[in-house]
Amino acid sequence: MDLRIHDKVELKKTHPCGSTQWEILRVGMDIKLKCLGCGHELMLPRAKVEKWIRKIRTEEERK
Repeated sequence: MDLRIHDKVELKKTHPCGSTQWEILRVGMDIKLKCLGCGHELMLPRAKVEKWIRKIRTEEERK
C-alpha cells in the first residue's frame, strides 16, 4: 500500500473522541498517526494500520 506523509486516511475503527479521520506523520515499519478530531498521536505497526484503512485522501486529491 502506498502511504505518504501528510496523507489523510479514514480508518474502520473509531477513536474514543468519535473521529475516524487521521493524518500520517511518519512512514516506515511503523506508522505514526495523528487524530484529526482531538490531536492524539500514536504509532502502530504498518501491517495493522493497512488492515484498518478504509480510504486514503492524498495531497493531490485535496488540491
